[in-house]
Amino acid sequence: MPTLTDILADYELLDADDRYRLLIDLGRALEPMPEPLKTDATLVRGCSASVWVYPTKVGERLHFLADSNAAITKGIIALVLLTVQDRPPADILATDIEGALAPFDLRNQLSSNRTQGIPNMIALIRETAARYANS
Repeated sequence: MPTLTDILADYELLDADDRYRLLIDLGRALEPMPEPLKTDATLVRGCSASVWVYPTKVGERLHFLADSNAAITKGIIALVLLTVQDRPPADILATDIEGALAPFDLRNQLSSNRTQGIPNMIALIRETAARYANS
């Protein structure tokens, strides 16, 4: 996966339709999430589309698998994961995820249905990081 900075550089040059395509491509590039992990326990609440996030701990770092049944939403979760993927829980807790995503101006670029679940995705990732940081 490219870095968030690389993606933003491309994103800023694109028109609305191409931005959608970029998000869809990011979603397609996500590591596949096995179907058995898509359960009620891994479902992110409050999203208009179904979004699943499953954490694993690899050494001292958290690695997230994620998927969605909507292509653009899957791209959004890919952006979120780029800010936290494979980092220690304490680093994730210290990361300003909203600030990292702010330059993408997703709330103004996408419909409210597509962006309403972003805070819930971020909250789930932070809760997971806090749980691992305290264990």
